[in-house]
Amino acid sequence: MKNELRSSRPVAIWLLVGVAMIIVQIILGGITRLTGSGLSITEWEVITGTLPPLNQQEWLLEFEKYKQTPQFQFLNYDFTLPDFKFIFFWEWFHRLWGRLIGIVFIIPFIIFFVQKRFTREMIRPLVVLFLLGALQGVVGWIMVASGLTGDAIYVKPTRLALHFIFAMVLLMYTFWVAVKLLVHPAEITVSKRMASFTWIIVVILFVQLIFGALMAGLRAAPAAPTWPDINGSFIPAAVFSRIEGWRSFIEDRIVIHFVHRMLAYLLTIMIIIWTFQSFNIKQRLFSTTRFLPLALVIIQVALGVFTVFTSINIRPARWNEFEWMAQLHQFVALLLLLSITLAAFLVRNKSLQTSTTT
Repeated sequence: MKNELRSSRPVAIWLLVGVAMIIVQIILGGITRLTGSGLSITEWEVITGTLPPLNQQEWLLEFEKYKQTPQFQFLNYDFTLPDFKFIFFWEWFHRLWGRLIGIVFIIPFIIFFVQKRFTREMIRPLVVLFLLGALQGVVGWIMVASGLTGDAIYVKPTRLALHFIFAMVLLMYTFWVAVKLLVHPAEITVSKRMASFTWIIVVILFVQLIFGALMAGLRAAPAAPTWPDINGSFIPAAVFSRIEGWRSFIEDRIVIHFVHRMLAYLLTIMIIIWTFQSFNIKQRLFSTTRFLPLALVIIQVALGVFTVFTSINIRPARWNEFEWMAQLHQFVALLLLLSITLAAFLVRNKSLQTSTTT
C-alpha cells in the first residue's frame, strides 16, 4: 500500500494544483461579474481567441462588436475605448485561465499515462474530470450568449447559477479524487449517522450556493442592505405573495435574499451540531480538521452581513468595499465546500478495507 501511495502522490499533487487553479478561475469569474465584463467578448473562439487584440485596428474591431450588444446600447453607451479595454481584459483573462487549466490537465495526463502511474481505478474519475471541464466551458458560453441578444444587459441569472454550480461540482470532484489518492484507508471512519448528516449538509450547502449565484446574477444585495431585518421585516411580505408562484424563488430579489439568509442560519446551526457530534470520532486526520467547517461558516456569515451593508456603496465601473466583501464571501464559500467535502470523505456509511467503526 505504501508503494502505491508513493507512486500516486504526483498524480494527487497534480490534481491539487488543479483544485487551486479552479479556485482562481472561480474568483476570476466573480471579478468578471462584479466589473460587468462578461459580455465584452462576443464570440467563442477556443483557439484563435487566446491572444487579445494586438494593435489599434484590432481593438477598434472588437469594440465595434461590443457596440452591437444590448449591454452597450442600454447601459454602457458612454464607454470609451479605454473603458472597453478594462472590461475586455477581465473576460479575456477568465477565458485564458480556463484554457490554462485545460493545458495543465492534458499535458501531465499524457506524461503520467506514459509513465504508467495510473491504476485502472484512476482512469474513470479522470475521464469524468475531463468531461466536467469541457462541459463547464460549453455552459459558460451558453451563459454569455444569453446576454448578447434582445434587451438583456447582463447574462441570465439562472444560467449564471448553472455555470457556478458546475464549477462547484468540478471543484469538489477534483478535490475528492486527489484526497482519495492521499488519504490512507485507515484514516477513514465508519459512522452511518455522521456520514448521513454530513451529506445532508453538503446538499443544503449546494442549494445555498445556487441562491448565492442568483443573488449575484440579480444583483440582489442592494435590494435589502439591512441586517438582521430585510428592509424592516424579518420575513418580508413578498415571501407570501402568490402572484409569481415558484418563479419568485428565482426572480424576486427580496425572496431570494430571504431564502439565502435563512439557509445561512440553518447551515450554521447544523454545522454547530455536527461539530459537537464529531467528537465521537477519534481518527487523527478528522480530529485535526473537524473545526474547519464551523470556523469557515462563521466567517462566511460575517462576510455575508458585511457584503449586504457595503452594497449601498456600489458605484458603476468602480471597485469599492462591496466588491472586496463579495469576493471574500465567494472565496470562503469555496473553502467551506472543500472542508465539508473532506469531512464527507473521512466519514463513511461503510468500511473501506482497514476502516474503523465508531
